Amino acid sequence: MIIDFLDMEDTAINKFYGGEKDTLARMFTDEYNRIMLNRLEPGASIGLHKQENSSEIVYILQGAGKAMYDDCEEILTSGMCHYCPKDHTHSIINDGNEDLIFFTVVPQQ
Repeated sequence: MIIDFLDMEDTAINKFYGGEKDTLARMFTDEYNRIMLNRLEPGASIGLHKQENSSEIVYILQGAGKAMYDDCEEILTSGMCHYCPKDHTHSIINDGNEDLIFFTVVPQQ
């Protein structure tokens, strides 16, 4: 099965989980997974939230930023993967000078 993110429109999610600015997302969802291509402009963020129902995998494609994971700060750069297991908290922050583009998979557990 092919999921063509280039053929999808961006959906703007304003202040996602209480974060700053818009998260631009191209999403595919079925009963097994939520798969997204996301973009945060400089200064944008996804707010701190708990993964209550599933884990989340975030793979950084372009840019730099940071993840807040439980009580730790993690530096994110292209090629890195941030993993947040179920029942943990995290946020994604673009504190860089260019768009932070990342691929996210949230299994339906």
